[in-house]
Amino acid sequence: MRRAYVYRLYPTKGQAAAVQWRLDRCRELYNACLEERREAWRHGVSVSYFEQKRALPAIKQVRLEYREIDAQV
Repeated sequence: MRRAYVYRLYPTKGQAAAVQWRLDRCRELYNACLEERREAWRHGVSVSYFEQKRALPAIKQVRLEYREIDAQV
């Protein structure tokens, strides 16, 4: 038997803004990585997940806003 628990969150305005900011940065990064893979595929080159994962520390050095996002997100 499976049970699912649903928890409602009631964040303050500041917390909601912080969560939205973090989600926006994750969305931007995901879309940029997806675009990189599409462009590589169009040119007959393969870009793996692990190649992109290894590039993240360099991206975090250049784009300071990504430093606040944890690796587990």
